[in-house]
Amino acid sequence: MENIKEGKEQIIDEELVTINIDGKECKVPKGLSVLEAARTMNIEIPSLCYLKDINEIGTCRVCVVEIEGMHSLQASCVYPVREGLKIRTNTERVLRARRTAVSLLLSNHHRECLTCIRNLNCELQNLADNLGIRNIPYTGEMKDYGFFENNPAIQRDYNKCINCRRCMSICNKIQECNVFSPLERGLDTVIAPAFKKDMSEVTCIMCGQCVIACPTGSLTEKEHIDEVMKAISDPEKYVVVQTAPSIQVTLGEMFGMPIGTFVAGKLVTSLRRIGFDRVFATDVTADLTIMEEGSELVERLLHEPEKLPLLSSCCPAWVKFAEHFYPEFLPHLSSTKSPHEMCGALVKTWYAKKYGIDPERIVSVGIMPCTAKKYEAARPEMVSDGFRNVDYVLTTRELGRMIRRIGLDFANLPDDKYDEPFDQYSGAGMIFGATGGVLEAAVRTAHKLITGEEMSVPDYEEARGQSGLKYGTVTLGDRTITIAIAHGTGNAKKALEMYKRGERKFDYMEVMACPGGCVGGGGQPILGGRDHKHISLSYRHNRADTLYNIEKGKEIRRSHENPRIKQIYKDFLGEPLSDVAKEYLHTTFVDRGKHPYLKQ
Repeated sequence: MENIKEGKEQIIDEELVTINIDGKECKVPKGLSVLEAARTMNIEIPSLCYLKDINEIGTCRVCVVEIEGMHSLQASCVYPVREGLKIRTNTERVLRARRTAVSLLLSNHHRECLTCIRNLNCELQNLADNLGIRNIPYTGEMKDYGFFENNPAIQRDYNKCINCRRCMSICNKIQECNVFSPLERGLDTVIAPAFKKDMSEVTCIMCGQCVIACPTGSLTEKEHIDEVMKAISDPEKYVVVQTAPSIQVTLGEMFGMPIGTFVAGKLVTSLRRIGFDRVFATDVTADLTIMEEGSELVERLLHEPEKLPLLSSCCPAWVKFAEHFYPEFLPHLSSTKSPHEMCGALVKTWYAKKYGIDPERIVSVGIMPCTAKKYEAARPEMVSDGFRNVDYVLTTRELGRMIRRIGLDFANLPDDKYDEPFDQYSGAGMIFGATGGVLEAAVRTAHKLITGEEMSVPDYEEARGQSGLKYGTVTLGDRTITIAIAHGTGNAKKALEMYKRGERKFDYMEVMACPGGCVGGGGQPILGGRDHKHISLSYRHNRADTLYNIEKGKEIRRSHENPRIKQIYKDFLGEPLSDVAKEYLHTTFVDRGKHPYLKQ
């Protein structure tokens, strides 16, 4: 497997230089920023606008330091180290400058901290507390920029924006959607979509990476906790909930547990105590997705080669990206619904009939790592037999807040198990949460479908890892196919452009919109706050590693071996790609164009 590293690489000379920070001497690579050099020495310099390798612009002035021999303070995030540099990070002058910078930001910031969704997990709030800011000496007219929420996934409160440009950088450099840009000038500057449109009117793919990057409550998911709690309290409603694979290794972070802690049992217990009637694992329908998508891959390989390459379609943000920027590739997308939507469709059809429940009573809720799942659930195509497949989507963060709301001690909850029939899943369904997991799972089943034999070693190690774009080959019997794996839509763009130019060819490509896959989704816990080191993208591999480690211990590791999947096909679907399967498990796509507001 060939790995192609994507993203901005900081250029650092191999030469080591000796520097002194706060009286502590250390050797660090020449060219490293003062900020990163200090962090290698466990000296924390606060910052707001800085995102390693993504947004290194030195605009917030919070990270300023004093350097011997220089008249003015320097922004440590953009100042490179050199031999003999002597730096002070906590002098009275430095602290006064930081307090002034933060106080100026707060002077035009709508300080509704107690009711803000980011309360106690806001970088600006924490920084103000650390600096001991107790009053704002700067007064004047506070601007009202407006509040935008005309879409099902993400809301934008410009009154809490501090113009750090982190949302713009991650959208432009990593996702390459270019939704945000600076509008107006001077004190009137706002970071917003073109013409200050709502995100539903531009090429936003609802991935939520901007939400993860935002240091305040300016960008947040649209919360649906109250609606779900109301449904649970209604005795006439039968409320079922499904949880995505990656939630099992991320929810614990909301309660101070180490990154990547496996909490599936406690997750199920918490949902029962909240009051859901049934708790299902989306991992089961991830296996179902593999059965349909794997069969689709085999069908195209053997009988419809003109429809190659096959592109995965379980990530709604990637699907929307393709609909905006690459509509010519829409016929190549797998027509299978995502596991989330498959589960919703089956619950209100097959499951409702099997257990004698009126589908009109069923309220279907998904706990997802992704803000784009909220958008996906609202798509007009996601309806089965006249019923919306999924009624509400809650992010991992929303579930964490819901658990706190009812006062559960999550870390000390006992473990419980998922409910039948969406309770037993294979390791293949579990690794959907990590980049490369869908393709690896599909290869395991495609090998069986083509050769009639199991892969001798189910692990496809070449599909794993955090490189942004990977290419390789897979042998399926006497046939060798070329595969590609991309996470982050900017990497998908690179792969598709190379394909169009004839520089690269592949038969099957998996795309996950979020860096790291679903473990890095826009609805996952925000690990900023006081610990700035977790704002970077580097921690996401810890979550993925846990999924793979747990998966290796599972008795069933292939989707086609899952007895629950066999039962669903026997009772309802017949076989993969049957007419019934296509009616309930497959969907269509829409050419949305690069300028959707012109189509309205």
